[in-house]
Amino acid sequence: MNKEKLIAFFKKETILCISGVLAFVSAFIIPPDAGYIEYCDVRVLVLLFCLMAVMGGFQQLGVFDRMANLLLARARKMRQLATTLVMLCFFSAMFVTNDVALITFVPFTIMLLERANLREKMIPFIVLQTIAANLGSMLTPVGNPQNLFLYTISGMGMGEFFAVTVPYVAVSYFFLYVFCYFQGRTPLVTEKQEPKKQWTVHDKVFLIALGLLFLFCLLAVFRIAPYQAILVIILVWFLFFQKGILKGLDYNLLLTFVFFFVLIGNLGRIPVIRETLQNLLLGREVIVSFLASQFISNVPAAVLLSEFTTAYDALIAGVNIGGLGTLIASMASLISYKYYAQAEGAKIGKYMLQFTWMNILFEVILLAVYFLLPYVPEIHIADFFK
Repeated sequence: MNKEKLIAFFKKETILCISGVLAFVSAFIIPPDAGYIEYCDVRVLVLLFCLMAVMGGFQQLGVFDRMANLLLARARKMRQLATTLVMLCFFSAMFVTNDVALITFVPFTIMLLERANLREKMIPFIVLQTIAANLGSMLTPVGNPQNLFLYTISGMGMGEFFAVTVPYVAVSYFFLYVFCYFQGRTPLVTEKQEPKKQWTVHDKVFLIALGLLFLFCLLAVFRIAPYQAILVIILVWFLFFQKGILKGLDYNLLLTFVFFFVLIGNLGRIPVIRETLQNLLLGREVIVSFLASQFISNVPAAVLLSEFTTAYDALIAGVNIGGLGTLIASMASLISYKYYAQAEGAKIGKYMLQFTWMNILFEVILLAVYFLLPYVPEIHIADFFK
C-alpha cells in the first residue's frame, strides 16, 4: 500500500487507526495473556454483525428506498421531518438498544436526505439522532449494555430503575423536541418517485424472511434467544441466499470495537488507574463515572467502576450522561460517525465540531438536572410498580 493509499485509508478510517494504535501501545504495558480473551464482549460483536447483515438485506430489497418515499410524501415542513427521524431513534432505542436504532435509521436518514437534496441537513439530523438514541436508551434496562449490566448486578426493581432514569429522559425529550422545532418551517419540495423496482414474489419471500431474522435478532438483544443460535441462522441464510451482503458489511467497524475492547481491558488492569478511580469514586459516583466514560466509553466504565461502589443508581445516571461528549463516550456514536463518513461529500471536521458542541450542551443540561434533583419534590415513581 503506497503513501497516498495509506493517507486515504487513515482519513476514511481515522477512529479504526487511532484505536488500533492505542490498543497496540497498551499491549506493551499489559502483555497479551489469557485475560485478553475476556476483554471482547462477543455478544455485542455478534449482534452488531447480525444486525448489519439484516439491514444490508433490507437495503438490497429497496425497503429504505420505499420508506423514504413514504416519509417524504407525508412530511411537509422541515421540523416535521426532523422530529420524525430523531424521535424514531429516541423511542426505538428504549427497546431495541441505541446500537440497533442507529444501525436501522441513520442509513435511512442519509438516503432520504440525499433523495430530497437536503445534504446540508445531514450533519444536524444525524448528530441529533445519535444523541436521541443514546438518551432514549437510558430509560430501560435493555436500552443499552451498561444499563443491562448494572440492572442485573444491582438487584434493583423496575420502579427503582425508572426512578433514576425517568427525570433525565423526560428532560432529554423536551430539549430534543426543541432542537427539532427550530429546524424551521421550510416547506419540503419533493417529487414523488416510484420505487426503483417492483417487488416480485421472490422479493416478498425474502422480505418476510428478513423480517423474521430481524425479530430473531431482537430476541437475542432481549436475551430471550441465545445469540449463538441467531448467528448460525443469520450465517446460513446469507451464505445460501444473499451471499453478496456478507461481502459488503463494514468489518472495519467490528474491528474498531475489538481494538477498543482491548484498550479498555488493559486500562482496567493498570494499578495506578484502578487505585486512582477507587480513591476518587466515593461520594462522587456520578461525576467520576461521567468523566471516565469520556475516555474509556460508558460500557467499560460501568463494568470497571461497579467493582468499587454499591451506589448503582448513581452509576446508572453517570455512565448514561457520560455517553454524551466524546465520540468514544458511547460506542453507538461510532456507528453514526461511520455511516456519515462514508456518505458522498462527507465533511468530517464539520461533523465533529457540531457533534462536540451539541453533546456538550446536552451534558450540561443533564448534569444540571442531577444537581437540581435534590431540590425537586420527590416523586415516588417506584410506587407505581408495587
